[in-house]
Order: sequence, then structure tokens, then C-alpha cells
Amino acid sequence: MNYSPSSSNICHSPRVTVVGAGKVGSTLAQHIAEKNLADVVLLDVVAGMPQGLALDLMEARGIELHNRQIIGTNDYADTSGSDVVVITAGFPRKPGMSRDDLLLTNAKIVVDAAKKAVAYSPDAVYIVVTNPLDVMTYLSWQATGLPRDRVMGMAGVLDSARFETFIAMELGVSPLDVKAMVLGSHGDLMVPLPRYATVNGVSITELLDEATIERLVERTRNGGAEIVELMQTGGAFFAPASSTYMMVESILLNQSRLLPVTAYLQGEYGLNDIFIGVPCRLGCGGIEKVVELHLSDAERDALHTSAQAVRNNITRAQEIFAGIGK
Repeated sequence: MNYSPSSSNICHSPRVTVVGAGKVGSTLAQHIAEKNLADVVLLDVVAGMPQGLALDLMEARGIELHNRQIIGTNDYADTSGSDVVVITAGFPRKPGMSRDDLLLTNAKIVVDAAKKAVAYSPDAVYIVVTNPLDVMTYLSWQATGLPRDRVMGMAGVLDSARFETFIAMELGVSPLDVKAMVLGSHGDLMVPLPRYATVNGVSITELLDEATIERLVERTRNGGAEIVELMQTGGAFFAPASSTYMMVESILLNQSRLLPVTAYLQGEYGLNDIFIGVPCRLGCGGIEKVVELHLSDAERDALHTSAQAVRNNITRAQEIFAGIGK
């Protein structure tokens, strides 16, 4: 009897490409492999670095009890056929810098990565992590030419997790009981929504006074900068990697989780032709649905102010690329 498998019977493991083997990218690759979610291709322009990281992760497989394949490469051809592509490549913030200060340096890197990746994985879902995130997501969408449901940015999951952490610390409760929602840009004008923040179903407006809530909101807006100032030589990477993993998991396992992500809007929330953080359902095709919350006038105004700042930076970035092309 012939036990050789036919091509129709061969099982194909899901594959995730992580572009950028820095701390966020390598930590994300570790999560994906060690949680047995998918095989990983770790790509970076630095010769030898992704290969070394991949080998290091492979050598831990027997200890971590998984059999996922982890490839390190400098060649986009090795990323072919990926189900999800995550772009983390770019320069991190330094103390005193805003996310927007990275616009000029990271735009070229992200656009180049998106174009090269989509040539080999045209059917993948793309997640952008590089800052300034909202603008980088817009540029990636333009560069790939993909439908809006298959390009998104990781921001709201991280910002919401930070808000949840600060609420839990303030109240002395388990973070497992705290749920929060942060909309808007991934920057100083993000829009945490205290009305939608709860502790085991109880709104924080019932548990904390207005001044305390505002203090926690401001700490959330400055959550990334606080870590940059403390570390001096880099920025956050554990929480960003965990936040990105949650999105990848929801997509690959078709969980349809409702998560705040940077999505392209076509009339939702009164906004058009912009990527901004809003709650979305994530499944195997990417963004299944943009969910419109009922916002107060103040919340809606804050979201539109946040969007205008993103739009201004998109215009700046497009002008730069137009100038390069002349």
C-alpha cells in the first residue's frame, strides 16, 4: 500500500511574516511560535540578525513544547504565501520625541516593506505597528493596493490595555476584571472613553471621581512616552507585541473578536479616507465590520480632532513622496 500523501492531503500550517526583527518583532515572533499559533518568518535588513534570532527560537522548541518552524531571512522571497504580514520595521522613539517625529524616517521604510511583502503575499492580512502608526497604515494601504478590510494598524488594543492597567492599579483590582476602549490616533490626541471602561461590568464613573479619571486618561495618552523616558535607550515592546499577537490570533483562528484597531473609514463616525482607531470585528478575512459606537458630542469632537491631526501628517508624507519622485 502506498502511504505517500497526495498534494490534496498535505496540511499547510498558517504562516505569519514579521517584518522587522527588533524587540517588538522578535517578541511577537516568540509569542506566535511558542503559543503554537503559526509558523513564523522573521525578516530584517540586517544580515545575520533575523537568522540568529530564528535559530535561537528554534533551539527552544523542545523546552517550550511546540514544533513551529521559524525562519530568519533578509529576502522577501522567503515570506511567500504568508497569511498575515506584520510590519514593525522602523526607528523607535527617543526621549523627547513624539510619534509624529518619526514620520520622515519611517515612511520610506514602511512603504518599501509593504510593496515588497505584497508581491509575495497578495492574499495576506497586513498589520502595521510602526509609528506614527495611523499614517504608516494609510501609506501601507496605498502601497499595497489591497482592500480596506485587509490592512489595519495595531494601536487601540495597546492603548486600551494601558488604560485598563492604570485603572486596575488605581482601584487595586485584578486587571482581568477591567475592560476599556480607546479610540482615535495612536498619539497625544487618542480618545479614551471612560463611559465604556468597566470593572466586572461596573462603569469606572461609579468607582472613581472625575479628577482621578482624567489623570488616568492623561497617563494613558502618555503611556508610551513614559516608558521611553524611563528606559532612555528604547521604547515599549512587551505590551505592543502582546497586543499585536491578540490581533493575529483573532484573524488566524477566525475569532471575530471586537477590538479597537486602526481601520480605514468610509463614512463611519462621519470620517472619510482616513485610518483611525475604532472598534472592529477581526476574523479570517481581516476586518469583518467597523462597529459604530454612540458617542457624545464631546467624544465625537475629540475623535474628529484626532483624525484631523492624522490627516495633516498624511498630507505631509504624501508631499514628501511627491517631492522624491520629481
